[in-house]
Amino acid sequence: MPVNTSAILRRTLAAAVALPLLTLTACSYGSKAKDDDPGQKVAAGAKKIDGLDSVKIGYFGNLTHATALVGQQKGFFQKELGATKVKPSVFNAGPSEIEALNAKSIDIGWIGPSPAINGYTKSDGKGLRIIGGSASGGVKLVVNPKKITSLKDVKGKKIATPQLGNTQDVAFLNWIAEQGWKVDAQSGKGDVSVVRTDNKVTPDAFKSGSIDGAWVPEPTASKLVAEGGKTLLDESTLWPDKKFVITNIIVRQDFLRDHPEAVEAVLKASVETNKWINANPEEAKAAANKQLAADSGKALPAAVLDPAWKSIQFIDDPLAATLNTEAEHAVKAGLLKQPKLDGIYDLTPLNKVLKAAGEPTVSDAGLGVK
Repeated sequence: MPVNTSAILRRTLAAAVALPLLTLTACSYGSKAKDDDPGQKVAAGAKKIDGLDSVKIGYFGNLTHATALVGQQKGFFQKELGATKVKPSVFNAGPSEIEALNAKSIDIGWIGPSPAINGYTKSDGKGLRIIGGSASGGVKLVVNPKKITSLKDVKGKKIATPQLGNTQDVAFLNWIAEQGWKVDAQSGKGDVSVVRTDNKVTPDAFKSGSIDGAWVPEPTASKLVAEGGKTLLDESTLWPDKKFVITNIIVRQDFLRDHPEAVEAVLKASVETNKWINANPEEAKAAANKQLAADSGKALPAAVLDPAWKSIQFIDDPLAATLNTEAEHAVKAGLLKQPKLDGIYDLTPLNKVLKAAGEPTVSDAGLGVK
């Protein structure tokens, strides 16, 4: 199926305007990692980077953020930051992470494309930069096979997405439009009922029959399959080369300006982590699950973890061209005004790290800092 670029854009930008679903902690934003996290052990004789006591890193408890999960669990971030401590915070929603970034509660974050776009445009291009990629894929439409046996059967059914305007919400709205069906983006009412549901709640909603399916990221998609659902569509099949950005790395612009060595250290750790993940997939999968358990108190069962892991690609390339397409989709969905994305990327630090590692550099698709 050919990709509708405007539809993808709607998906990305819509995610950016979604309301946060996170239950806030005393720090006002993400939940903090435990102080005894093995990923925070400082090597003897290590020195601080850029004179910083800590670097505050945000990510989600999703397998699509496994670079951050594994990097934390295996100590890649702490190794590169020396005596500058890693201070991780875990989020459930992109808008909450953007709020934390704007409030300087985090410095660097792993995040989906839609909230990154929204955060950039709402700050008139002054709040953040995308400095690297992390993952592609890992998004599926999973349905109740007793109610839906083909794509055309989705019409008239209740399908969940994680939240209004999030990356998967925009993608689903775009796909609906490509079928020739109509849905009001804000209310979710129309030829398909789009039910915005927290990923933590979606499996129970699916079991109870209150939804007929969901367009969701991993591991939620595999949780639904474990509950008897069937994968009807893998979003990667809608994209050229089956690649589309699902997770980027962002940084506060003032932090990038004032602490370039710390940013470069985190990017080096990310590149090293992705290399290790791809060379050691089974160990990496276990490490990601161990960090999920440390962050949430619960590990994923093998029946969910194994299929979810297989559907995600861990890459350094931010796939900038697909982000631009996703932004166009969000605009078409009516969830975002035409954005000015020039300057959203600064891939100079990443390309420096990649070049030093003997890896090919990556493109900002003309959306980089001039």
